[in-house]
Amino acid sequence: MHLGLGSFFRAHQAWYTQHAPDGGDWGIAAFTGRRPDLARALAAQDAVYTLTVRGAAQDRYEVVESVAAVHAAADHEAWLRYLADPRVALVTTTVTEAGYALRPDGHLDLDRSDVGADLAALRADPRALVATAPGRLVAGLAARRRSDAGPLSLVPCDNLPGNGAAVARAVLDLAEALDPALAAWAAAHVTAVTTMVDRITPEPTAEDVARVRAVTGALDAAPVTTEPFSEWVMAGTFAAGRPAWEAAGALVVPDVEPYERRKLWLLNGAHSLLAYAGLARGHGTVAEAIADETCRGWVEQWWDEASAHVPLPAADVAAYRAALLERFANPSIRHRLDQIAADGSLKLPVRVLPTLRAERARGGLAAGASRVVAAWIHHLRGDAPLRDPDGERLRVAASGPTAPAVRRVLALLDPEVAQDETVLAAVLAQIEEVARP
Repeated sequence: MHLGLGSFFRAHQAWYTQHAPDGGDWGIAAFTGRRPDLARALAAQDAVYTLTVRGAAQDRYEVVESVAAVHAAADHEAWLRYLADPRVALVTTTVTEAGYALRPDGHLDLDRSDVGADLAALRADPRALVATAPGRLVAGLAARRRSDAGPLSLVPCDNLPGNGAAVARAVLDLAEALDPALAAWAAAHVTAVTTMVDRITPEPTAEDVARVRAVTGALDAAPVTTEPFSEWVMAGTFAAGRPAWEAAGALVVPDVEPYERRKLWLLNGAHSLLAYAGLARGHGTVAEAIADETCRGWVEQWWDEASAHVPLPAADVAAYRAALLERFANPSIRHRLDQIAADGSLKLPVRVLPTLRAERARGGLAAGASRVVAAWIHHLRGDAPLRDPDGERLRVAASGPTAPAVRRVLALLDPEVAQDETVLAAVLAQIEEVARP
């Protein structure tokens, strides 16, 4: 099963299952996170879709058939029915960092209104329709326990450090609040696998639909466009089996953290820098921003800082950086900066702040990291639409004279960083630098 039916899942987890040698023995039942539109479009074509792999010189077209069924989020009876079936072995998820409703300490935020509403609904009726990802997972686990359907694995695939432990904590916290016996059952029967995922997959456009029709003749209402590069690293125990994803190129390792750091800091951190600085400089896509010599220089400076704290061989990190420049510059992948700019308050603490703290701890200026923060604050102070779960509070904090605004925003991001006068001075200077044409 998969929660979070969308382009990335269809270019990544579904693609790996399609290419696994035993992929034909598996089928994926995929559910949308909230809106039903994509489920309806895919259901009309038997969940089959076209994946376009856009290289710098040549495109490849592939029909993906590993998704066996698609459902809208509201089809809760189907969700419960699948999870009560012993043939279901694992649940992958792509619900974004915010979707797990975690507090800064890593526990589930039981005070959030939507989490509280789910808990109240499940107390009243264990089969009740719920809204959050933790609520849906716990409702499904309760159904599995009732039917004695056996063990299960949760496989989160979002850019969240230690995502396996994170989803396990969210699920167990909600289960404990609902029914301690359910939490005990989940602890004994459900495993959580930690993953690192990587494949740039822009939001689909009408142009993608037209291109697929022109080249293949297929009238596909829900095609996916992605890049040639793909990576999936995982560590943990699969309690009830899985497809042979490693035969399709996935890596099964003892510890995901080194790969996680490399990807979160070098790729995702650079994406955040390019999004905020690139938008400020009038660019619309990653390819446009990385072609700007100033933006590219800022990215290289950021990479120099972050690379020093990635626990992988220097040659591997250098090769990854070179590959990133090639991926970013791919003119066939229109990865929109405004899409990447969403949820900065959740992304920067995991993509940028670890390097900033590490550089400051060893006496460095952390100018590369502080520039990402400066570009973000400049974005908050602008007129562009802001998509962030803390957006209203951030807008207020970022308003007014620059110096006190910077201190207020940093206090929301990280109170300790807000007390570092060196970082404050750097961010103030770099906001002016980012804003300069």
